[in-house]
Amino acid sequence: MAKKKQEEAPQGSPAWMATFSDLMNLLLCFFVLLFAMSSVDQAKFEEIAASLNSSFSIFKGGQSSIGEGQLIGMGVSQLNEFDEYYNNMGQASEESEGEEIKELMEQLSEANKAETEAMYDEISEKSDQYNLNDYMELTIDAEGNKYVAIEINGSLLYDSGKASLKEEALPIFSKVGDILKSYEGYRISIIGHTDNVPINSGKYSSNMELSSARAIEAAKYLAKVKNIDYSSLEWIGRGEHDPIASNATEEGRAKNRRIEIRIYNSLNSD
Repeated sequence: MAKKKQEEAPQGSPAWMATFSDLMNLLLCFFVLLFAMSSVDQAKFEEIAASLNSSFSIFKGGQSSIGEGQLIGMGVSQLNEFDEYYNNMGQASEESEGEEIKELMEQLSEANKAETEAMYDEISEKSDQYNLNDYMELTIDAEGNKYVAIEINGSLLYDSGKASLKEEALPIFSKVGDILKSYEGYRISIIGHTDNVPINSGKYSSNMELSSARAIEAAKYLAKVKNIDYSSLEWIGRGEHDPIASNATEEGRAKNRRIEIRIYNSLNSD
């Protein structure tokens, strides 16, 4: 039997060698990259670190953290105190705002007092001009910064148990209306008061109703006769609930039977 002819070896390098050489090239590139990354440009690194330090005031160049521990260097004390600094900053801001609000409130109170006192002086002067000092009494609210009150004895304006203004009281109340007319646009509150003696009139079932009716009649007169806009007027009946004197004596009961007209200053008229 004839021998088979031996096959000739293929020309060139074996196929596995191309794959092996590619692998070697990749490994070489990998180690070159590692070497390149391990080389640090100290000057550029320090510039970057300085920039971060100036921007955030936390790190110095090269400082780092170890695990979950504290940062090494100045950042330790700064971060430890940051929460306290932030809270103190907020507290200082609130205190500053509180002081500003307090100062504004004090200025507003002073402005109210100044205007109320000026109104009191004006009304007092007009009371002298109209000869009303014997018929009405002027007061300022307890805080002194809201209104001036004109108080008129109820017996002067009304008959017992009735709400209509007496004819003989109209000239006096008309002059009061002239004073109020100069404060048109201001809030004017008319409040009726009585003593604590139960009412015997069949028209009104209680002192509360009687005092309300008297306040309404006074407001109607000011609106219709003195042309004071109804939008500036309000009327309230308080009955015997706000006495200014003891109801145990006739003199005290006479003081409690009254009409009170409050003229609020411009800052309290809305």
